[in-house]
Amino acid sequence: MIRLVVVTSLLTAVIACSPSNDDSASNDASAQQTAAIARTGTWEITYFYDTDQEETGNFSGYSFSFNVNGSLVAVNGSTTVTGTWSVTNSSNSSDDDGNDDDDDDFNIFFASPREFEELSDDWDIISVTQTKIELIDVSGGNGGTDYLTFEKQ
Repeated sequence: MIRLVVVTSLLTAVIACSPSNDDSASNDASAQQTAAIARTGTWEITYFYDTDQEETGNFSGYSFSFNVNGSLVAVNGSTTVTGTWSVTNSSNSSDDDGNDDDDDDFNIFFASPREFEELSDDWDIISVTQTKIELIDVSGGNGGTDYLTFEKQ
């Protein structure tokens, strides 16, 4: 009888600690997994909120490609804008807001035009799935909060 109680207790503990197979597990993607997802296919910006106003329309019609070599290319018809991107783990370092965080950053840099420069930042990752990447940035200077969402086309 004691063996049955012990075995039952152990099985209950193992089942309770087993990882789930639901989609929420994708929200905890590692830097490598996030980069691999970003490199698949083309993406569009479906939401961009810059401190105090929505500016999604500035990127309407653009297809974004996150390339293996670190280049980021946005194409809209005959218009092409190039930048760079990476996903890094910011553990053991300080973000620009002065906080020591143990998380991954989705880094985007565009030198021009002005609308694209606003995307340049070390974004914190809210969630990542195979079809959506949601990012946030809280500015250390003015305290504004920006949101950026890419969805696979």
